[in-house]
Parts: sequence; C-alpha cells; structure tokens
Amino acid sequence: MTQPTAHLLFVDDEQALRALMAERLKEHGFEVTQAENGEQALELLEQFAFDVVVTDLRMPGIDGSQVIDEALARYPGIIGIVITGYGTVRDAVDAIKRGAADFIAKPFQFDELMHVLNKAREQHSLEQENAYLRSQLEERYRFEGILGKSRPMRALFQLLETVAASSSTILVKGETGTGKEVVARAIHVNGPRRAHRFVAINCGAIPETLLEAELFGHVRGAFTGAIGTRQGRFEQAHKGTLFLDEVGTMSPGLQVKLLRALQEREFERVGDSQTTKVDVRVIGATNSDLAAMVTAGTFREDLFYRLNVISFELPPLRDRRDDIPLLVQHFLEKFTANHASQEGSQTSVQLSQTAMRQLMEYSWPGNVRQLENAIERAVALSGGRTQFDVSDLPPEVQTTPSPSSVPIAAFPEDGLDLAGYLLSIERDLIERSLDRTGGNRNKAAELLGLKRTTLVEKLKRMGSA
Repeated sequence: MTQPTAHLLFVDDEQALRALMAERLKEHGFEVTQAENGEQALELLEQFAFDVVVTDLRMPGIDGSQVIDEALARYPGIIGIVITGYGTVRDAVDAIKRGAADFIAKPFQFDELMHVLNKAREQHSLEQENAYLRSQLEERYRFEGILGKSRPMRALFQLLETVAASSSTILVKGETGTGKEVVARAIHVNGPRRAHRFVAINCGAIPETLLEAELFGHVRGAFTGAIGTRQGRFEQAHKGTLFLDEVGTMSPGLQVKLLRALQEREFERVGDSQTTKVDVRVIGATNSDLAAMVTAGTFREDLFYRLNVISFELPPLRDRRDDIPLLVQHFLEKFTANHASQEGSQTSVQLSQTAMRQLMEYSWPGNVRQLENAIERAVALSGGRTQFDVSDLPPEVQTTPSPSSVPIAAFPEDGLDLAGYLLSIERDLIERSLDRTGGNRNKAAELLGLKRTTLVEKLKRMGSA
C-alpha cells in the first residue's frame, strides 16, 4: 500500500527562502503550506492536522518555539523541526527539550533539510511502537468533564462559571450529542448545591402515562401496579439539582403541572391530596426550538419563560472543529485504559495524521457522542496495534472526501485577477458570518476576528452598509 502524501507546514519570515524550500519539498513528494509568521502558522494549525511543521525560531511576534509548543499540544503525532540562524544551538536545544524532533542551522542546503526530515520521520515511526501520547490534556481546556479550547467553548466556560454560582433555572439548548447533560452536571458540581443530589430524567424516553409519576411520585393504589408509595424525581432532587432532558416533549397537561412546580416549588404526588414542598434547582434541556413551539401552540408560553430564565446553546461539533484533536486524545486515553484493564496489559496507541484530517473534515451530525463512539470502535477493533488509520474509522467517516490543506483556485491560462479573487473570498466570509449571526454585526465581527468598525467599513466598500 502506498504511503499517503505527507503534509508539511513551512514557517519562515524570509519569503525567498520559504518559497525555494517549498518548491523543492513539493518535488520530493510533500504537500507544502507556507506561513510567513507565527500568527499565521497558529491559524493554519487550528484548521488542519499537518504531519510535519518546519519553523524558523526567531520571528517577530509569535516565535518558532511557540509554534512548536502549540503544534505538539494540539497534535501529539506531529513532527517539529526548528531552524536557527544565530550560530548557536542553545535555542534549538531548548525547543528539542520541549518536543521538537531536530534542528537545522542557517544557512543550509536543501539536502541537509531532507536529511534532517528523513531522520526525524524514521525516528518518529520507531517511537510510535512504544511511546505514550506525549501531550497531556491541560486543565485550562476543561470544565468538569467538558473539553474544548475553541473560541465558542472558551466563551461557554466563562458563562458556566458565572451561572453555576446561582440557583436560577437554566435552559440548555443544543443538537443531540452536544453534551447537554454533561454541562448540567458541571453546573451542579460547581454550584452551591454540589453536596446534594443531581437527578436526571429524559422526558422523551418515558411514556406520557408514567412521566407524571416519575416526576412527582405516587401513593399506594394511585394506579394499577402502584403497590407502594414512591418518591418522584422532584423529591429525590430536594436541595440539589433536577435535570429535565428533552423538556419539549411533555404533553400540554403535564406542562401545566410542571409550571406550578417551578413557580411554587410544590406539587401533589399522583393519587394524593397532600402538598409536598421542595427546594430544587431545575435545569431543562432541549434540541427543539421551544420559541417556535410556543408560536405553533404546542408549548406553553408561560412555561417557556419560566424555563428560559438563563439560556444558552451548545455549539455543534462542526462549528468547533479545532477541538476535535483534543477530544480524540481524551477518548483514546479513556478507551485504551478501559481496554487495558480488561485485557490486563497497557498499550500505547495513536491516531495517524491522515485519520485525524479525516475526522476534522467530517460533519459529525451526532456531535461529540458520535465522535466518542468512533474512537471506541477504533480501539475495540485495534487488535493490539499501536496506531489507528483511516481504515479503522466508521464507514461514513472513511467516505468523506479527503481534505486538502489549502483551497485550490482554477488558474486561467491568461492569468488571474488576484485582488478580485481575494475580494470575492472576503465577501463570501462576511456574508456567511452575518447569516450565522442573524445579521448581528457585533457577533459577526467577533467571528471574523475584526473590530466592528472595520467590518462596517468593509460592508460600505461592498455596498452592503
């Protein structure tokens, strides 16, 4: 089987050297992406799982050491080569101590670079046989079991830290598999009710005839099969937190009873006339648009506002693709440890960069839950191998078109209007950001990493202000 093309990121602020090396590397079978500084390199690393990064150490702004650090933290399987031009190996040795594979000193010949690259790749292949994952998950990228370093997740962590301290009712929105229950548990354990119970119930998984009794409990003889008195989830969660998943599936009659329980913090068990009072924090969750259901008349407006005291939406995995390597590493460690405990032996495993690229390209309709299942499948079918490849991934992920590191534009024989082409890309990105934010220019500017005034000026030039 032929080896897949190695994707290499070459980072240097000397344009002539960068272009020459890139051209020669392409002749030797590498697919090369260039970055003129550290800032651009980090942006590219967020978007793509390169096999190799070659970077100058001394550059204005973000230097090569930071590029190597970020590359290794994000992709444990990447090979880092540093270039130093100061006649000393001190900085290069420091970079190697932090994980770089080797270094090369300026000025150098292309054959020297190829020698260093080939040696590093051979050494890397040997290390995969017996080395554990070199990068550990950092605490700043998690919040009580929730992982992420992308911009949407950093914003979510800040919000969770704030809302956890209160006892207000919360509504968590998001697609199936985004981790709504994980977020609810994180809020509970970081809040003042952490010493008491977290009780969860999936309202959509229990038949309507039984859901009322599950929520509020029942007394003996209340219905056929009620052979004794039983507490409901509200009572079980007294002083703690009650998580109501898929709250939008409740029947209109049960919505009325839930509304009263939220307003008064009291209810009657099924078949009982005695009122029971509780002190409970309620966190609801839904993958439905409750506001639209209110408009359609299928969900009570007063209940919606009672649930919607504090609300936020969890981002789908396709909108936080730069979190995928972090999640993959976590799931690999989790399922490898489980497998080792069952088999009685510990095996170090790693995902190939080709497979990582495939995972980052897939749309993940089932979100984090689907990704977790994909990694569990790969570990279960590994047969003791130390590296997983594309063939170990689920069929639907394997058939995703292979990603390319850079967009390819058609290049006409008579040349290309570069300024016009770049302007069309800029226009497309601005329009998409506005579509995603519902026309909110503040949020669109934030998505694009621009000041609002800069976005407004660009819209004026586009004739869209």
